[in-house]
Amino acid sequence: MADELVRRAQRFVNTTYNNGATLGISKLDENGQTGWTTMYALTRALQYEMGITSLSDSFGPTTLSTIGAKYGKLDGTTIPSANFCRVIQSALYCKGYDGGEIDGTYNSRVQDAVLKLNQNMGVSSTYPGSSLWPKVVKGLFNMDAYVTVSNGSDAIRSIQQWLNGRYILRKDFYIIPCDGHHSRDVAKSMLYAIQFELGMADGTANGVFGPGTQSGLRSHTVSTGTTGTWAQLFTAAMILNKRDVPFGNFTAAVQSGVESFQAFIKLPVTGNGDFQTWASLLVSYGDQSRPGTACDGVTKITPARAQTLKDAGYKYIGRYLYNSSTSSLPEKQIQPGELATIKEYGLRCFPIYQTWSRSADYFSYVQGTNDAFMAIEWAQHHGFKAGSIIYFAVDYDAMDGEVTEYVIPHFRGVMRTIGENSGYGVGVYGPRNVCQRVADAGYAAASFVSDMSSGFSGNLGYPMPTNWAFDQIVTLTVGSGAGAIEIDKNVASGRDTGQGDFAPGSSTVGLDVDLDKAAYQASMLTDVKSYLTSIGVPETGGDGWTDDDWATLGGISTTKAFELVLSADWLFTSLARQLKLRKALIQAPVLWELRKLNPLDFIADDAVRLGVKGDSSTGWGQIFAWVTIEARNYCMQQGIINGTPLTGSDTRAVWDNLQDPLYNVRSVSYLTVYNAHQLGIPRPGLNTGAADTQALLARYNGEGDDAAKYGRELMGLYNVLENYNQLSRTT
Repeated sequence: MADELVRRAQRFVNTTYNNGATLGISKLDENGQTGWTTMYALTRALQYEMGITSLSDSFGPTTLSTIGAKYGKLDGTTIPSANFCRVIQSALYCKGYDGGEIDGTYNSRVQDAVLKLNQNMGVSSTYPGSSLWPKVVKGLFNMDAYVTVSNGSDAIRSIQQWLNGRYILRKDFYIIPCDGHHSRDVAKSMLYAIQFELGMADGTANGVFGPGTQSGLRSHTVSTGTTGTWAQLFTAAMILNKRDVPFGNFTAAVQSGVESFQAFIKLPVTGNGDFQTWASLLVSYGDQSRPGTACDGVTKITPARAQTLKDAGYKYIGRYLYNSSTSSLPEKQIQPGELATIKEYGLRCFPIYQTWSRSADYFSYVQGTNDAFMAIEWAQHHGFKAGSIIYFAVDYDAMDGEVTEYVIPHFRGVMRTIGENSGYGVGVYGPRNVCQRVADAGYAAASFVSDMSSGFSGNLGYPMPTNWAFDQIVTLTVGSGAGAIEIDKNVASGRDTGQGDFAPGSSTVGLDVDLDKAAYQASMLTDVKSYLTSIGVPETGGDGWTDDDWATLGGISTTKAFELVLSADWLFTSLARQLKLRKALIQAPVLWELRKLNPLDFIADDAVRLGVKGDSSTGWGQIFAWVTIEARNYCMQQGIINGTPLTGSDTRAVWDNLQDPLYNVRSVSYLTVYNAHQLGIPRPGLNTGAADTQALLARYNGEGDDAAKYGRELMGLYNVLENYNQLSRTT
């Protein structure tokens, strides 16, 4: 929502600093919305008015020290110019305070606003009155909020204000937000506070959970009856970890909360604020010396290494289902015979799936679907039984907005595919915020938390996910000689105990693979076009429609239909491998129906959208919803896919789902299996003969002479596609 006062501040910057290009001050959109661009421009304007020649977006040490050296504090007697004051007034407006008309005077309205700002920051006792002290100015020129926002916690806000008020005069402590939300800055401020209370001097205190801080905390156990600053710091840490305890003295209620936290985090339940509890509250990895019963690694578990792990108290081992590159980590993927060794030594294994997953642009609904199909196949290949939870990795510091835009849709694809096509469960590996948000979305049953990456913004300021199964805390080497192995030590919650017994594993011999596009795509398209032309289907048009009509009314060319099918080659491959049938049997009808789209198809679809019709053949495969319902129900009954049986009342919802090419193509594959049942022929497989293949293709279009012709025409297309699929799987 636009704020006219913010718009006025933006207009001031634009009109006053019209040589902004030379100053590095961006011309602002006068949209009335505060943002970093506006705050950066105001920061540069402030620096310019103070005579700083090298301007920066950052309100850094030079800007801070210049205010102190030149003015000491800012008020009606120290502000050097009207424009300087206008910059301050503009910043106040952008923070939601009364800037006093941007008139260039430190008037009573500005003074009242500064009084309120100091109160909201929690520093009014230290900085009484209406003057702006340097650190307050620094806090004014950023996007931090000093009032509770977005359903923030009043208890957390009071802690933020307490920290600001108590430590603002320390050299390296700066004003933190007072918005009611835990964050990276708040987490770091807590470490500074503890270091200050331990007696560390300015310059020594650094906000890092290092040896000095750890040593000091070992002598500051708090317990029932403890009062004063250490009790306040401990209860603050509890509240920041979303523990419902009162801030202040260590009471019986606090002890009860500590016992609950210790049980949750798998620490000895003492009810005291001992070192291990302090550590788990302050930093994601906690006390790295505490024992762990789980581990993960990229090294094969040999008999000697299995004995090492067993002797060291490990029970659960995380191993990778797949390795996209064996050059640097040749043993990252589960090796032949390895799971048998794990079983023999009484250990258990939990599977991890990761290819790249180290940047936001990797993640999407489509990629999640692809990853899930791959993970299912590899889990079955290695012999993991139904019930195993597969942990899908988010192996980078995903920002919260990236979790929303990329990671959540990715796991929606993972969950839908795992749920429909296997008996496995879905887990997530990643920082705390990623794990909790994926769990809250309903897309993960358990979390494997990368707490070892304590500097990740997704770990700093976030409590342990409620569904955590494994907590990764440190990398170390255990054992010696042939038994030596480097692992990541994990604490186990007991939510997931992995698998201790394994099936023989499924074979992938003879299954289709992704098309070798570099070698075959061009010639495959040429042959598809030649075949279709030979049966009266030219590159464009057909069925009595001129080329102009065809293009105008939504028809597509053979080339476009082919490109669409090839764009989803991974999906056709995955379905064919899951169902153990030939990929061309799914590709042929989809390519044909895409190429044969005509205006009547679009009219029928519009009629359904308008509620005039209840159903139509739709989407890539031109399937009716009622047919999809029958096919999916049959496949559920046969145990081929999972799901809740569909009824006629689901027709519109299924029709809507069919607009998604992934759902549509999956339904084509299930319909192919169902058609075999309707024809009374064996379920299609890798060696289905030509007669049954043609019968299945014909049945896709119904029954009768038209369907028989459809089958004959598609059989030729099938042969073209199968030829290149066969070449790809044998190279």
